Amino acid sequence: QVQLVESGGGLVPAGGSLRLSCSASTRTFGNYAMGWFRQAPGKERQFVASINYNGARIYYADFVRGRFTVSRDNAKNTVYLQMNNLNTEDTAVYYCAGGPFARPGVSDYDYWGQGTQVTVSS
Repeated sequence: QVQLVESGGGLVPAGGSLRLSCSASTRTFGNYAMGWFRQAPGKERQFVASINYNGARIYYADFVRGRFTVSRDNAKNTVYLQMNNLNTEDTAVYYCAGGPFARPGVSDYDYWGQGTQVTVSS
């Protein structure tokens, strides 16, 4: 069983930045692709970004490309999401997830964190 814990969320003004972290409780972290998803109130969970097991392949949703950057440090069992130029539409609970492939589907991931709230004020 892999446990994932997100951190770094908070309240930020529009145009600001946040860096989310997701720490994994497994020695085999380097075997997993990691994804970031978000869910706003009343909306479905949506794909944000993903990174394969060694960081060689990275994918972004169109609405974050150029503003968000996903990265990982396998030595620290941690994946990051750097979010710049945030706007109010980015307000959501952000989740990290682990799975075999860096795919954009919710069902592609086996393990999920509890989420961290990101609120962008206008």
